[in-house]
Amino acid sequence: MNPRSHLVRSSTVKFIVYAEISSTTTNQNFPMRSIQNQKYKLKPIIAWLIFSASLPVSIVAHADGKSAPQIIDKIEIQGHYDNGVGTSDAASQGTVNAKLIENRSTLRPGEVLEFVPGLVVTQHSGEGKANQYFLRGFNLDHGTDFATFVAGMPINARSHAHGQGYMDLNFLIPELVERIDYKKGTYYADEGDFASAGAAHIHLYNALAKSVASLTVGEHQFTRGLFANSTAVGAGTLLYGLELTHDNNSFELPENVRKQSGMLRYSQNQSRDNADVSFSITALAYNNKWTANDQIAQRAVDQGLISRFGALDASDGGETSRYSLSVDW
Repeated sequence: MNPRSHLVRSSTVKFIVYAEISSTTTNQNFPMRSIQNQKYKLKPIIAWLIFSASLPVSIVAHADGKSAPQIIDKIEIQGHYDNGVGTSDAASQGTVNAKLIENRSTLRPGEVLEFVPGLVVTQHSGEGKANQYFLRGFNLDHGTDFATFVAGMPINARSHAHGQGYMDLNFLIPELVERIDYKKGTYYADEGDFASAGAAHIHLYNALAKSVASLTVGEHQFTRGLFANSTAVGAGTLLYGLELTHDNNSFELPENVRKQSGMLRYSQNQSRDNADVSFSITALAYNNKWTANDQIAQRAVDQGLISRFGALDASDGGETSRYSLSVDW
């Protein structure tokens, strides 16, 4: 009996392995109340990675029910982190590559730092204020103990009303971040005064593989428009991007976030005297206005004065701006 052949193909198999200028003005009141003894539970966190591989498989099925050996093409598995043995000086160092940044969505620009293992980013007092950061259970406040650089430029403010080292990443456009090099621990004196808990270097794209144009509309009048592109100019590449965002958030008092972020970046890569020479000039502009839904008193909720999504002071809010020009070579 002649064998009958069948071709079976599987498309994808997923293995779950488990010169700068800035200003900020805010109006805030902080109600105080006594803190009662409470019990807290520590919940375990499971870190996971997803690897994808395309597996075309050819199977020859015979009439007697037996199958010929399978022929499987080469499988390429790409991890999202470059922190293997020998890639850095310590196990607490590593690199977040572009694929992970592209595949995972972020609610706020500062959440790109959550790609760093063990780093948690939270927010309060509105979408224009700098995030609060936690690393390995250590409270970094608004970035005081975590040095952050964007395109080689230090972001931590030397002096600020919210604390020395205030680190506001709301100006960042996540789609233009190429990779993040991170260090965790108290071992890196070369990273400066604010690296007592760690540091991160956020690198921006020099060129985009294709232009980006998107419009996102959601609940609570959330609207976000983004356009970015790159083009050859002379011996280098000019990359430009613009983001406009409006959001009222889910609170009873609309936050009325009005945010504008822009970036203009020129870069060159040349070979001179058998050595690669590169430099970039980056201009960043950012402005944001918002109404803040700040902390509320539990007794006000218990007495029915406001709901848990209400506000005690409708005048809370702020306006912040940042303009910078940096050169990296």
